[in-house]
Amino acid sequence: MKKRTTKLICGLISLLTLLSVNVFAQEQLPRPTQEFKGKIGRTFADSKADYPQPVKAAKGAPNIILIMLDDVGFGQSSTFGGPVEMDNLDKLADEGLTYTRFHTTGMCSPTRAALLTGKNHHEAGFGVISELSTGFPGYNSIWPDDAASIAQILQGNGYSTSVFGKWHNTPTWEVTANGPFDRWPTGLGFDYFYGFNGGETSQFEPDLYRNTTPVDQPYSPEEGYHLTEDLADDAIRWMKNQKSNNPDQPFFLYFSTGAAHSPLQAPAEFIEKYKGKFDNGWDSMREETFQRQKEMGIIPENTKLTSRPDVLEAWDSYTDEEKKVYARQMEVYAGFLDHTDYYIGEVLKAAHELPGGDNTVVIYIVGDNGPSAEGSMTGTSNVYLAYNGVGGESLEDQLEEIDEWGTPSTEPHYAVPWAWAGSSPFKWMKRVPSHFGGTRNGLVISWPKGIDGAGEKRTQFHHVADITPTILDITGIEQPKRVNGFEQSEMSGVSMAYTFKEEHAKGQRLTQYFEIEGSRAIYHDGWVACAFHGVPWMLTGSKGFDDTKWELYNIEEDFSQAVDLADQYPEKLEELIAIFESEAASKDVYPMDDRFVERIVTPDRPSINNKRTKFTYYGQTERVTNNASPRTPSRTHDIDVKLTHKKTDEGVLVTDGGFECGYSLYIKDNKLYYTYNYFDRKYTNIISENKLPEGNLEIKVIYDQVSGVRGGAAKVTLMIGDKEIGSGDIPNTVPVQYSATSTFDVGTNTGSSPSQLYHGRFTYTGDLQLVEVTLK
Repeated sequence: MKKRTTKLICGLISLLTLLSVNVFAQEQLPRPTQEFKGKIGRTFADSKADYPQPVKAAKGAPNIILIMLDDVGFGQSSTFGGPVEMDNLDKLADEGLTYTRFHTTGMCSPTRAALLTGKNHHEAGFGVISELSTGFPGYNSIWPDDAASIAQILQGNGYSTSVFGKWHNTPTWEVTANGPFDRWPTGLGFDYFYGFNGGETSQFEPDLYRNTTPVDQPYSPEEGYHLTEDLADDAIRWMKNQKSNNPDQPFFLYFSTGAAHSPLQAPAEFIEKYKGKFDNGWDSMREETFQRQKEMGIIPENTKLTSRPDVLEAWDSYTDEEKKVYARQMEVYAGFLDHTDYYIGEVLKAAHELPGGDNTVVIYIVGDNGPSAEGSMTGTSNVYLAYNGVGGESLEDQLEEIDEWGTPSTEPHYAVPWAWAGSSPFKWMKRVPSHFGGTRNGLVISWPKGIDGAGEKRTQFHHVADITPTILDITGIEQPKRVNGFEQSEMSGVSMAYTFKEEHAKGQRLTQYFEIEGSRAIYHDGWVACAFHGVPWMLTGSKGFDDTKWELYNIEEDFSQAVDLADQYPEKLEELIAIFESEAASKDVYPMDDRFVERIVTPDRPSINNKRTKFTYYGQTERVTNNASPRTPSRTHDIDVKLTHKKTDEGVLVTDGGFECGYSLYIKDNKLYYTYNYFDRKYTNIISENKLPEGNLEIKVIYDQVSGVRGGAAKVTLMIGDKEIGSGDIPNTVPVQYSATSTFDVGTNTGSSPSQLYHGRFTYTGDLQLVEVTLK
C-alpha cells in the first residue's frame, strides 16, 4: 500500500511537472527546450526521432512596419494640415486611419522607450534622455528587466525583427566598443540593427553601427550620400533577404529616423522645392495651417487657434534681410521632412511588393515629440552652440552662409518661432509636455486586411505606450509573464485595435500623465490639468518648483487648450492635481529635475572615464564615445604620442568631435598640426615650425586652459621630447561637450572631421604605438 501511494504521488508530480512545462512554454520567453517525444532504442532502426522545431508565428500573422519620425510637430505635415508635402503619409492616410488625438511624451528617448515597452517612460527608466540621466529609478536610462521590448516578444513568437536609424535608448556608458551589449538593439530583441546610437548624427557623415560593430558609410557626400536614403536602402535589402530565406515568416521592421531632428540636412533639390514658400513667415504659416486643419476635419470646427506667446516676436517686426534668413531655415526643414517621407515611401513600396505584402500593418508616427525649439531664438547653422549653452548666432552671420544651410558644411537648426508655428493649433512645442504642442503628434495606421473605413479619422485619446499592446492584440500574442527569467510588470498602455472597426467607439484610455523636466500634465476623462515650467530653449539653470501655476482645460469642448478654466472649476482642478500626484508617486516620476546642460556632467553616473585622469590607447582605436573618452573640453591636459615616423607618413594621431566642434592632432606634409574647431566659427591651426625628423618620436601636446573657466581661452604647445616645436592661443573653447555622437579616435578619424585641412578617415600611415591623455 505504501509503495502504491508513493508511486501515485510520483505520478502526480510528473503530471504536474509536465503541465507546468506546457504552461511556461506559452508564458515565458525564451520558450523552454521542447520535450523529446520520440523513442530511443538500441539502434536507429528501433528508434523514433523527434526533432525540436523552431517557433513559428501564427498562420496569417501580419508583417509590421513601425515608423517613428523625430521632432515633427502636429501642424507640419500635409496630412495634418501643415505646409510640408508628405505624399506617402497622405497615401497611407487614404488607405487607413488618421488619429488626431494621439500623444507622445514630449521628448525623444522617453517616447521611444514607451513605444517599445508599452509602459510609461519613467517606468521604463527614461524620464529623460540618457545623456541627462540621474541616479533615480525613473531617470537612470537603464531598460528594466521587467519590461521586455515588443521586439523581444515578437522575436520569441516567430517574427524576424530589425531596426534602422536612431537608437537612443542605451545608457551612454554602455555605448562603447566592448559593451555590454544587452541594452543595444540586438540585446533587446532585434535580430538586426543598422543606424546610430545616440540622439542625433550628421546626415552626410554619420557615426554608424551594424549590430554592435562600427562601420563606415558606404559612399561619400560628394557621391550623393544621405543617411535616410542609406537606411531605406538597407531596410529594403533586409526585407528582400528575409523573404528570400523564409517567405512565410512575418517580420517586424522598426524604421526610426533621425529626421527631422537637427542637423537639418537634405539634398538641394528637396530644399529648393520650398524656395519662397515661407516668405510670409511663421504667423501666416500657423494661420494657414489652422484653416487647412479645419477644412480637412483634422480639428473640430469650433477649435480656437492659441495665441503667440509674448516671448516670441511677430514676423512683421523683422527686416527684409532677417526675414530672408528665417525663411531659408524653414525651407531647409521642409525639404528634410519631405525627403524623409519620400524614402519611407520607397521602403513601403518594396514591402508591399514582397510575399505577404498585402498583409502588412504600417504604423506611421509623425514625430516622437513636438517641433524642437533647441536652435535658440535666432536659429543656428551649428546646433552645438545651443547644446553647450552658448546660444544661437547672429542673423548677420547666418546671412553670410545662407546658401550653405542644409549642406554638409552646416549643422543647422531653425529658430524657435518656427517650432511654435509647427505646433498649430496648440501652445508650445518639444520638451513642454504640459501642452499638446509638445505631445500631440500625428498617427496613421494602415492595414487593408484588418481595418474598415479607409480614409476615416479617429478621435479617441491615446498615447504612444498604447502601440505595443496594439501590436500584441492584432498578432494574437499575449504579454509573457516571464522574459529571460524575469517577472514582467503590467503594461500601462491599452490596445487601440478596438478603433479599427468602429469610428465612434468609446475611448478606452481614461487617464494619462505627462512630465518632462518639470513641465507636467494629467489627462483624465476629457479634462486636462497642466503646469507649464519654463521655455524649452533655455538650456541652463533651474527654474525652481515653488511657483507652479496649474491650468485646467475641458478638451472635449476645447480641442487646443485655448480657454483656461482653473478659476471657474477649482474643485475639478484639485481633483486632477491629486490624480497627477498619485500617478507620479506610483510611476517613478519623482524627483522631478528641470536642469539640462548641468546634467550632461553627472559625477556619479556610471562611466569608465568618471574618475580617470589618465587614458592610454595602444595603436589605432575607433569610436570611443563621450562617456568613455577623456573629458577634455575646457580642461587642462597633456597628450603624449609615441610613434615611428618616416617623412612620407601622414594622418591623424588623435581626434575628438567632428565638424560641429572638437580638435584633431595630425601629421600633414611632414609637419605636426593641432586644429581646434570652435563650433565651425573659428579654426585655430597650430603647426610645427619645421618638418618632423624620422625615427622614433615622442610627441607631446600641452593644452593649458589659461582662463580657468569653461569656454574661456587656452594655450597649446607642441613638443618633441623636451623641445618646443610650435605653440598658439585659442581665444574661445567648447564649454561642455564636442558632440552627441561624433567620437574620440586614435590613429584615424571616423565620421566628420574637426579640421578643414583633411577629409575622411585620414588614417596615420606610420607605426603609431601609443597615445596617452592625462587630465590635469
